[in-house]
Amino acid sequence: MADPVPAVTAVEPDPAGFAPLAARALTYDGAEAAEILTRLATPPAGRHGVWLRAGDAGVVLVSRNDKDSAVAHVDLLAVDPGSRRRGIGTALLRAAEQAAAGFGARELRFMGNPPCYAWPGIDVRYTPAICLVEAAGYERFRTAQNMIADLTTADLSTVDDEARLAAQGVSIRKATQDELPALRAWAERVFNATWAWEIEQSVLAPGAGCHVAWRDGAVLAFAGHGANRPSWFGPMGTDPDARNLGLGKVLLRRCLAAQRDAGLESAQIGWVGPIPFYARTVAARIDRVFWLYRKEI
Repeated sequence: MADPVPAVTAVEPDPAGFAPLAARALTYDGAEAAEILTRLATPPAGRHGVWLRAGDAGVVLVSRNDKDSAVAHVDLLAVDPGSRRRGIGTALLRAAEQAAAGFGARELRFMGNPPCYAWPGIDVRYTPAICLVEAAGYERFRTAQNMIADLTTADLSTVDDEARLAAQGVSIRKATQDELPALRAWAERVFNATWAWEIEQSVLAPGAGCHVAWRDGAVLAFAGHGANRPSWFGPMGTDPDARNLGLGKVLLRRCLAAQRDAGLESAQIGWVGPIPFYARTVAARIDRVFWLYRKEI
């Protein structure tokens, strides 16, 4: 007779306590399980989340943002491989749907909840998760992808380009904590509060970094790495008035060089948009593919 499904209960965030389970369950992300959980447990202001646990067999995190209270997100769902095919994933998903409804949400998504997220959606290699959500009636509505850059072979040189930019009055340097107010104000004006938060994390998080292009005291562009986890690059953005200067190439390469110098052999370019740019600039290639799901609740 199979063991009964443990009761699903709400618990306090406990990254250290959840880490062993997550490392076992997240086959393709286990090495960064602790970092993923720590980031998810420290979201930006205006986010509300509920952590639900099924004993030692599984955990799920569901959240929503104040600005879009009609939509909730499953940020993490992990079931111990030794406890699968017992209905634990189904029990956790039902509890997540109930929690989302309790938030007032009308839709639940398996989709990254920017700016604090672990994946754009479900990595297609996590077959049990895909089977679970499709059996539960979720609709696949979008595809996203990461690219990977080989830091051992990619050309990450910037000396000539930085000299060219310096002749045009542009300086590029790693951002400091003292520069955060100016960076946040610029990002919120030019882009959005989501990128402002990620810039802040890339400046403050251990092992992360944010490289910025300046001219006459004004921000022109930025690129960050490590905001959500050490091996991921992004986001990156350039002020519309400063485009076509080649800033993205330099900022990207500086970030990847910093990740290489920290001991990484490859970097994930997360939720990537301009595929040709990354392929051309650092010989990146498409690597991880994610399916995004949603369901009315």
